[in-house]
Amino acid sequence: QVQLVESGGGLVQAGGSLRLSCAASGRTFNPYAMGWFRQAPGKEREFVACFKWNGGNTYYTNSVKGRFTISRDNAQNTVYLQMNSLKLDDTAVYYCAAGETDYGSIRLPNYYNYWGQGTQVTVSS
Repeated sequence: QVQLVESGGGLVQAGGSLRLSCAASGRTFNPYAMGWFRQAPGKEREFVACFKWNGGNTYYTNSVKGRFTISRDNAQNTVYLQMNSLKLDDTAVYYCAAGETDYGSIRLPNYYNYWGQGTQVTVSS
C-alpha cells in the first residue's frame, strides 16, 4: 500500500505564492504517473497538473499554465506543486494522486489508485 500526505496549503492573498508537497511512503514506491487535482466547494474534482514518473511530458490544465509548476524529488519520493500568481478561483482542496498502470489518461481522476487526504488552499482578495 502507498500512502500520500500533502502539506503546504494555507491562506494567501491574491497574487501570492504557495508550494504544496506530497510525500509518498509505504511499500516500494514506483508509480507510472503522479498528479495534482483540486476540488472547490460544490464542484467536481478537477485536474491541475501531472507527469509520468519515468519521464515524458508534463501536463497542466489551461487555467494554471504559466503560473503552476509540478516537480519532484526522486530521492525523497516527494512531488511538489509550486503555485504563483494565485487567483481567487484557485481556492480549493488540493489532492495529490499516484497511479501505477500505463493504461488510461493520467489527466483523469479515475486513472489514479492512491490519493492523499488533501490540503486546503484559500486565496483571499
